[in-house]
Amino acid sequence: MKVLISVDMEGISGIVHPTETNPDRYDYERGRALMTAEANAVIDGVLDAAPDAVVWVADAHGPFRNLLPEDLDRRAHLVRGKPRPLGMLAGLDEHTDAVMLIGYHARAGAGPAVLAHTMSDAILDVRVAGRTLGEIGLNTAMAGHLDAPVVLLSGDDTACAEFGELVPSAVTVAVKQTLGQAAAVALHPQEARERLRRAAAGAISRRASIPPWTMAGPLDVEVDLYGPYMVDLAVLVPGVTRVRGGRTVAFHAADVPEVYRLIQLLVQLASIRPD
Repeated sequence: MKVLISVDMEGISGIVHPTETNPDRYDYERGRALMTAEANAVIDGVLDAAPDAVVWVADAHGPFRNLLPEDLDRRAHLVRGKPRPLGMLAGLDEHTDAVMLIGYHARAGAGPAVLAHTMSDAILDVRVAGRTLGEIGLNTAMAGHLDAPVVLLSGDDTACAEFGELVPSAVTVAVKQTLGQAAAVALHPQEARERLRRAAAGAISRRASIPPWTMAGPLDVEVDLYGPYMVDLAVLVPGVTRVRGGRTVAFHAADVPEVYRLIQLLVQLASIRPD
């Protein structure tokens, strides 16, 4: 059995502020230590339930170089660095039996929700076939395209509710109760890890009863971008057009992987500032 654990940072217990998630800020080292510890708890849980499982861990926050390699459980394969195929789900393939999304956050515009956004601050909204999706929805759909169910998600209570709307039978662990964009009531990190270990074992044990969440193509997609100059760059991509004023672009995709790749590209283009 192959299990992919995608680990983001904003949804880790104890983390509530950008200083804890930004490599250039003073509290980042604590944030990455908390992130690594929660990843290890989930690895433990997977291997408690399935000792022969092959576990891959995708570092899925910001630069994709946050997890501490020397402190990560040696039984796992770590995927780090960017750019890379499938971004936050690097390591996902047709042999993946289950996916877990750890430390995830709610989509842009959700609230109250700790550090809510979608891919970057440049994206205000993503609508796929008329449905608003954040990172939770996009990654769940991408996994589902390869017939891999997302069996576990952890984050704040808003993120758990967002995922629960997509896959009600999956397991969620709310490691903090949100009070706002940068405030929450968090579990003690050790308590969060113990709950995650138990939840990961339980999710693996009943993975057969948790279906993949899929979106059939073709798909019409609209993306609202923060700045008009971001739209100016986006429409240089073949097939991407400007719609409804100065901040929205649209494209037609054959399937979920095409949606996923194009949104990753739009995020990178949005990081370019005009001279």
